[in-house]
Amino acid sequence: MSDDAFLCGRLHLLQPLKGYRAATDPVLLAAACPATPGQSVLDLGCGAGAASLCLASRVPGLSLAGLELQPAYAALARRNAERNGIALEVAEGDLSHMPKALRRGFDHVIANPPYYPAAGTPSPHAARDRALREDTPIGEWVTAALTRLHPGGWLTMILSAALLPGALAALPPRGGSAQVLPLAPRAGRDASRVILRARKGGKAAFRMLFPFVLHAGPAHDGDRESYTPEASAVLRGGGDLSAAFG
Repeated sequence: MSDDAFLCGRLHLLQPLKGYRAATDPVLLAAACPATPGQSVLDLGCGAGAASLCLASRVPGLSLAGLELQPAYAALARRNAERNGIALEVAEGDLSHMPKALRRGFDHVIANPPYYPAAGTPSPHAARDRALREDTPIGEWVTAALTRLHPGGWLTMILSAALLPGALAALPPRGGSAQVLPLAPRAGRDASRVILRARKGGKAAFRMLFPFVLHAGPAHDGDRESYTPEASAVLRGGGDLSAAFG
């Protein structure tokens, strides 16, 4: 087990040395969620709690809940929440059979679904393989999220770009006002990941936003951090992505 600092040490999360380990994706996901104090948030597939806890560090007074399929990660999320002094309710279960404890409405649902194809080469670490492999179709993630949202509530997901068409197709008729923020590794590079925001009952036109660039310069030029100032403000400083969404 490692004890990893997030947001320049504002959070410390225990993570397995082998298996799925949170990196930048849950931090970006938390930064994109437009939650405000007093609202409720459900994290589908919360893992060790990284996204929920990063969100809580930025927005005080949230009511946080997480769903996690793997008992070991669910236990780790509870432990990480306690050691960071953040209240997080974690239920174990599958999103296709939502536990009774989470069968209620939320103002926000966030998710970082698995992105490796189900038919790909499996990881030698079973827990990592289960966390990253796309066993549940992306449309089922979207459907489960919309089911749990209050009318007018927001769904925020970070996705492999390859999963975006399926996620968008699953939004109607209950979800709309979709906004897609491409995450470009560098200026001029294709975005392999995107952030999708959509609203339950939303009617606004679809928006493809200007890419959010993560790294400065044309290529990696040494063993040092190369985040753009905007990315550093989010990944290190705990800022939000509201400016990117307009």
